[in-house]
Amino acid sequence: MFVSILHRVTGDGMALVGLPVLLWWLYALAAGPVAYGSFASHAGAWYGKVVLIGLTWSFVSHAASGVRHFLLDTGAGYELKTNNTWAVLTPLIALTATLAVWTFLLLR
Repeated sequence: MFVSILHRVTGDGMALVGLPVLLWWLYALAAGPVAYGSFASHAGAWYGKVVLIGLTWSFVSHAASGVRHFLLDTGAGYELKTNNTWAVLTPLIALTATLAVWTFLLLR
């Protein structure tokens, strides 16, 4: 149940937070160097990184949960032990993947 609710929350989070960030980024690209510099300075600040890390986690979590739901739709994984295992692994996979992406981005 937790993973299902988390799937819905991450989808809403990407829609409510990710879409405005995406639109701001696209506007900044089109508006020129001054607008892009403003966007980049906010995105590079600590609060911008928190938002971007949250969006990354949200995307990866939503995708991992989506794959889990897709497999359940095929009829696989309905056994209680298998279902519980994947329900525990889905958030852990999302956290690990998010840490890997941001470790790569911050250390390059």
